[in-house]
Amino acid sequence: MKVAELKKEFDNASISKTKELIETYKNDTRKGVINLVNKSLQKIQNYEKEKIRVRNLNIFENMCITEGYKFIAGIDEVGRGPLAGPVVACAVILPKDTFIDGINDSKKLSEQKRKKVLEDIRKCALSIGIGLVDQNIIDDINILNATKLAMLRAVENLHIKPQILLIDALNIEYNLPQKAIIRGDERSISIAAASIVAKVYRDKLMCKYAKEYPQYGFEKNKGYGSASHIESIKKYGICPLHRHSFIKNFI
Repeated sequence: MKVAELKKEFDNASISKTKELIETYKNDTRKGVINLVNKSLQKIQNYEKEKIRVRNLNIFENMCITEGYKFIAGIDEVGRGPLAGPVVACAVILPKDTFIDGINDSKKLSEQKRKKVLEDIRKCALSIGIGLVDQNIIDDINILNATKLAMLRAVENLHIKPQILLIDALNIEYNLPQKAIIRGDERSISIAAASIVAKVYRDKLMCKYAKEYPQYGFEKNKGYGSASHIESIKKYGICPLHRHSFIKNFI
């Protein structure tokens, strides 16, 4: 097989297929093939490191399993800081010992990577629930209480009832055992999954709102207080999506 054709095979191969290709071509003396084999060996090495990293993300979930829990919901939110739009929470129940390549705190992933990981989350998740609280309620009850309400709604929207909740740094008023985990989106796979689902969901929503209110650049700032967003508020005033309690210093 020509090197160019072989490169396509290596590039499109799964991990198991890559291992087979390495074994088949490891003694090939062509320079291009040697490079492909070496690159693929590095790919396998990186994959094994990733497996260890993600296995460590299952520690809290596995602790819950040893305590007798089967359905463990990880919960996180996105949108506590913006000047406009809702706060969105997500609850995710994953199978035991889930491996999702590249999963991490949503803030550490590029937009493209988040979307790719989201596809894998949806494929393997046992249940996903979304909870949304709009800007009017945020103004009425404050952002902390609105965040807890969004998390409560996310749990209630799961089609499998969880037995215990793992929450990023918070507790909510819900009659289930809970564990508040500091930096949970970095340390728990189910909370990390929830952070990604919530982030992609809210970003998509803000891009939709950008078509209704194009002057504020919501498709870029997602409602956060960028300099251009604040200038737009001063120039055009506020729209129905703005949180009055967040922007009173700008108007």
